[in-house]
Amino acid sequence: MEKLIIATRASDLALWQAYHVKERIETSFPEITVELNKITSKGDKILDKPLALIGGKGHFTKELEDEMIEGNAHLAVHSLKDVPTYIPEGLELCAITERQDQSDVLLSHTYQSLDELPQGAVVGTTSLRRRMQLLEKRPDLVVKELRGNVNTRLRKLKEGQYDAIILAYIGLHRLDLLKDIPFVEKLDFFIPPMGQAALGIEIVSDNDRVREIAMTLNDENSYLCTKLERDFVSKIGAGCSAPVAVNAIITGDDITVKAMLGYPDGTNIMHKALTSKVSTCDTLGQELAEEMIADGALEVLEKAEAIAFKDEMPERL
Repeated sequence: MEKLIIATRASDLALWQAYHVKERIETSFPEITVELNKITSKGDKILDKPLALIGGKGHFTKELEDEMIEGNAHLAVHSLKDVPTYIPEGLELCAITERQDQSDVLLSHTYQSLDELPQGAVVGTTSLRRRMQLLEKRPDLVVKELRGNVNTRLRKLKEGQYDAIILAYIGLHRLDLLKDIPFVEKLDFFIPPMGQAALGIEIVSDNDRVREIAMTLNDENSYLCTKLERDFVSKIGAGCSAPVAVNAIITGDDITVKAMLGYPDGTNIMHKALTSKVSTCDTLGQELAEEMIADGALEVLEKAEAIAFKDEMPERL
């Protein structure tokens, strides 16, 4: 194999991630030339509607998968949190890079912290998960939809359209954007979404050479933790944009999966966690989902969607 083509979104963060993977592959396989196939995804084009109303975060991955299926790319680099639990036939999510800092951060030009935000302050986020956790702690705040790439969101904050916004720390760190924001607070009480701060490497299944190359990028602990998170989301039937948070952490010989879900207005919240030995944890994500389902999680999620989009219906694309 002389040339490998990586499918990637054309956003700044996606390109940073794709070039990072390109450099790692070229270092490990100097005989291979790596090229990028840059794609502007539907999720990047439609900026006037919440993600969940255009089919969720799957619109950040579908076009890349289509390019692989059509033979125009060998592998795709995704932010793993954007990858639905369903993978199309002929493709395979085969490697997960080492996970970095999973924090959500509150950014503001005026207020130093969440506690300092005045009653009725306007906070921007695209995420029902973030909305749920924010309003559980501060029900007095006003949450306003926030779309656009990272730079667009930061510009809107600087212009005063929001008192504060919430973004993932890792993207800001990778693009070196934190230095331009006066006040940055990590929201340590937030539970992240499945796959936060890891990259998913998706390949064409029948290409053993590409699988061999992709597996050099895999981190075993990150693969295991994110597998359990994805198992949980798949079992509970939550889409990428649902008000669901789930996180798996390895501590010594033990692994704990914790999850929460509820209404996007911060009410009817369900919390649960399970711990097992790493050696016997293969079904832990599914077991956690089953326990929450037994406690009424499916009814809560159904109602949560109705609350979030009571005036609109999702487009089926």
